[in-house]
Amino acid sequence: MSIFVSGATGFIAQNIVKQLLQANYKVVGSVRTQEKGDALKNNIKDASLQAENFTYEIVADIGAEGAFDDALKAHPELEVFIHTASPVKFDVKDVKKELIEPAINGTTNALKAIQQYGKNIKRVVVTSSLAAVAGSRTVLKDGESVTEQNWNPVTEEEIKDPSDGYAVSKKLAEEAVWKFAKDKSTHFSVTTILPGLVTGPQAFPNFDRDGLNFSSETINKLLKLKPNDEVPKGAGLFVDVRDCARAHIVAFEKESAVNKRLFAVAGKFNSQEVLDIIRSSFDELDQISPKGNPEDAKKYAPRSDRYDQSVTRSVLGFEFIDLKKSVVDTVNQLLDD
Repeated sequence: MSIFVSGATGFIAQNIVKQLLQANYKVVGSVRTQEKGDALKNNIKDASLQAENFTYEIVADIGAEGAFDDALKAHPELEVFIHTASPVKFDVKDVKKELIEPAINGTTNALKAIQQYGKNIKRVVVTSSLAAVAGSRTVLKDGESVTEQNWNPVTEEEIKDPSDGYAVSKKLAEEAVWKFAKDKSTHFSVTTILPGLVTGPQAFPNFDRDGLNFSSETINKLLKLKPNDEVPKGAGLFVDVRDCARAHIVAFEKESAVNKRLFAVAGKFNSQEVLDIIRSSFDELDQISPKGNPEDAKKYAPRSDRYDQSVTRSVLGFEFIDLKKSVVDTVNQLLDD
């Protein structure tokens, strides 16, 4: 079976590619440049994976009209399309142009290409985000939970900062997926994956330590703290990247995942808790990392206890990697020069 992975050099996508090759699938990835494609191909070879089962197509701008057309025309054998390509950045000046439009247009371009040229594609899996489900302005009544049916209430008109902009971009892009599937009577079924903060190690040991993606930098910036530095505020729900990638694969392998929104969430985290794990697991870091306030490790947003993942867990059917293993594996890789 041949699988297409858009944005194949991304943090989540590289883990998806790696796991697909380990499972003997053939993979076609989209990359922005030949340099990026060759670097990924080399990493695959160095990992002793079947590099002959991986090819790439250059899609320089996913937001351009017809972006994926040529890639799909070149690969009529494709049966699954995993769409991970979407901007994740917060240092933006124009939220609409830099976040919202690329997310919506990139997703819509992929779906149009699949509908027209991907005649053998039966399953489409799209990376959305927990930010599309709920956010800081989600209000829950007593006894109410957030389920896979919730949508973040923030509208484009209510955006106050890039964080809002990111959440709205993911929501609007995912809404476009479900609308397209409904309106166009597609020959493929859709599943969306909704991860929390994605932690864990890079798929391959050869990576740019100075150019880490936003979620990986969350742990890396804690490693850079000096003994007297204040511990940054940060809390939420997390998933290890290896489980997030696995969820994308289960999403097309299992019939029960069809037309579902699936949470990819292992549990809660906050910065103090991550720092405590780092200090207790690495003697060399215990002496140079700030101690912070250990009591803060127990402080979470009340909403983080009110996510109902029963549907997702029954579909995915695997145990998630816990926070300690995710943090320790990440730090081991970052320290390994």
